[in-house]
Amino acid sequence: MNPSVIVVDDEAPIREALQEWLSLSGFEVRLCASAEVCLAGLDPDFPGVVVSDLRMPGLDGLQLLERLQALDRELPLLLITGHGDVPQAVEAMRLGAYDFIEKPFTPERLLDSLRRALEKRRLVQENRRLRQHVEQRERLDARLLGFSRALEQLRRQVLDLARAPVNVLLRGETGTGKELVARCLHDFGPRADKPFVALNCAAIPEHLFESELFGHETGAFTGAQGRRVGRIEHADGGTLFLDEIESMPLAQQVKLLRVLQEQRVERLGSNRSIAVDLRVIAATKPDLRQEVRAGRFREDLLYRLNVAELQLPPLRERREDIPLLFEQFARAAAERLGREAPPPTPAALARLLAHDWPGNVRELANAAERHALGLAAPDLEALPGDDEPGLAERLEAFEAQCLRQALAQCRGDIKAAMTLLRLPRRTLNEKMQRHGLARGDFLDEA
Repeated sequence: MNPSVIVVDDEAPIREALQEWLSLSGFEVRLCASAEVCLAGLDPDFPGVVVSDLRMPGLDGLQLLERLQALDRELPLLLITGHGDVPQAVEAMRLGAYDFIEKPFTPERLLDSLRRALEKRRLVQENRRLRQHVEQRERLDARLLGFSRALEQLRRQVLDLARAPVNVLLRGETGTGKELVARCLHDFGPRADKPFVALNCAAIPEHLFESELFGHETGAFTGAQGRRVGRIEHADGGTLFLDEIESMPLAQQVKLLRVLQEQRVERLGSNRSIAVDLRVIAATKPDLRQEVRAGRFREDLLYRLNVAELQLPPLRERREDIPLLFEQFARAAAERLGREAPPPTPAALARLLAHDWPGNVRELANAAERHALGLAAPDLEALPGDDEPGLAERLEAFEAQCLRQALAQCRGDIKAAMTLLRLPRRTLNEKMQRHGLARGDFLDEA
């Protein structure tokens, strides 16, 4: 894409001459006959530079500078001035203009200033993107908790997919946080200020499913008293989250497929189709490919939903995250209940690490709330320990969790982690290698 320049001048011959010079030099040029026209069509994220005459009817160059700075203080403005306007141009530089060029000037003088201004603009916008990425990562870290490699990978995938305009299929066991991940995909993407509409397909009786999803008009069926906007229409502009999509009746799968293909929906009892713009995130426990082979799910709908797929790891595959999650859940429950939750004892921590957690994070949150309520013994003996790993496996999981926590806290600084853990470098390196940890995995935490 060619670098962008907006030329603002009330004199058509000057605008046309500038356009010819700049276009021949590889710039994408937009002409404006006034500052008002320029401001009306300016995107706040404009990646280029504005070149403007200083003296113009209506808003002049100084007033344009003031408006541009209110929009973005780091958007470069180059002013073209006559000889008598140099004092005003110097004042404009003091107020934030990037440069001024005195008439008459050569194309080389303008191009040199433009290229420097465009490079500055590129660096400013790149730094903004990096800062935004770091801020998003920090916010996401606070919502998808964990130090495990599996959670780090999931967070990266969520940030990558959040801004991609594609439907996503989430796969995971009960309690792994599929709705939380769906909300993160929505909240960190361009539809964040639009509706997030969730529907559990397994919780809707089949005879009400069509009305719930597509809506209905008055009298569309017995008991349809008044018009109802369906979930699809309500999600217009935003995200529709369909949990347990495998439970959707086949008849409704056909109609959902049509909506996704045509981006239009019809209410029950209506012949009028309504345009909708939405992203669909679907969640499932079973493999939908197997459901397709069994004749319970449409293959064409699967292809529409599964543009991108995220696999949510079960808690037993990220045991090193258990202490952190338990602590966070217990603290939140204690604050909600207006009491203090005692920290788990070493014996209780061992039981937490040993348990298989078939209910995953949801089960762990329930155990933490019971702990905060004092309903379980301080050592959490109430938690079952079927198929418990041995002591060595428990210690390995706990050691990996401690290493990840220290490296994350020190943001990948090995010397700081050595001090925090009181380990010599060689020992720390050996333990990191054994647990598959790399310093680079924690550098982007900064």
